[in-house]
Amino acid sequence: MTQTTEAVLIQGVLKPAVDLNLRERQRVRVIVEPIDDGLGDRETAVAQLKAGIASMKFFSKGLLPRRG
Repeated sequence: MTQTTEAVLIQGVLKPAVDLNLRERQRVRVIVEPIDDGLGDRETAVAQLKAGIASMKFFSKGLLPRRG
C-alpha cells in the first residue's frame, strides 16, 4: 500500500506527520521531495524579481495620457 505524507527532518531523522501503520523495522522506499516552506534565500528571490522587472518594457513611445 502506497502512502503519501509530509515529514520533518529533526536531528537527521525524518519524522512523519502521521502514523504510517508500519511494523517495527519494516523496510520502506522513501522518495524525498522538499516542500517550499517560504524560508528560501531572500536575496536570490529579490534578484529574480529585479531581473524580471528589468526585462519588462514599461516605456511609452509617445505622449503620456493626461486628464481633460
